[in-house]
Amino acid sequence: MSHQGPGQDPVQDGSKILLDPERMRRTLIRMAHEIAEHAPDVSALALVGIQRRGVELAERLADLLEEYHGARPVTGAIDISFYRDDLGVRVAAYDQPVVRSTSLPFDVEGRRIVLVDDVLFTGRTIRAAIEALFDYGRPQAVQLAVLVDRGHRELPIRPDFVGKNVPTSRTERIDVRLAELDGVDEVSLESRRS
Repeated sequence: MSHQGPGQDPVQDGSKILLDPERMRRTLIRMAHEIAEHAPDVSALALVGIQRRGVELAERLADLLEEYHGARPVTGAIDISFYRDDLGVRVAAYDQPVVRSTSLPFDVEGRRIVLVDDVLFTGRTIRAAIEALFDYGRPQAVQLAVLVDRGHRELPIRPDFVGKNVPTSRTERIDVRLAELDGVDEVSLESRRS
């Protein structure tokens, strides 16, 4: 059993817990308030989650905006499988992307859109998501909300709304688990063994 002082993150099975369910909820509430502060009209926003976990996070943020600001933005989901720039270099069958659905039940043209993702790393996922989004129209503006920014950008992409900044090494991994998909809300930092 590990001992930690107040405010320290617990360590379980070699992974460090960065966000437990309560801290994740507080983080998402803060992000919802920040999104509302930068939106002239919350009801005119669209939150578009990047498949997979970005979709659930977008729904939660929309619920929180409705709860705290009285208006729920529309939500959508975008799949970037065919917009990735690494499709040709993936060789193993298990390394191939799983194609999921894109659902944008609103007109993208002229709308302020907040893309939502769980972890921001190199920026390549976000580049692909923006490219996919523009195939549906030209938004008025696109902003980015991420639960965790772990650094190591390879493209000039910066989030507008960040839940938690976590400096990492390339040998570490951020694991986001959400109750809707994994049965628990948790973000952990794990070291990969060589």
